[in-house]
Amino acid sequence: MPLTTILFGIVLSTLYGAAFHLLRGGSKKKLVLDLVLAWAGFWIGDAIGWYMGWNFASVGLLNAGMGTVASAALLLIGELISQIQWPSADEK
Repeated sequence: MPLTTILFGIVLSTLYGAAFHLLRGGSKKKLVLDLVLAWAGFWIGDAIGWYMGWNFASVGLLNAGMGTVASAALLLIGELISQIQWPSADEK
């Protein structure tokens, strides 16, 4: 995969994570979590898309469509998991 394709994927997934954080708000830790989830979801989605032969919204060698779907899914799952209230040691 050419360097320009990788850089475009990084920029696109970073925009997804930053936009999600802008919409949902939160701390700096939450921003880092959103960016990491967006990056991971995008590249996992890209790989799964090529492996399964699902090509939509491809930009050169980048399967941007599947990357976008997987990035959004991972961001939403991360948001749901981060809202779980875990019991503290004092409550047990």
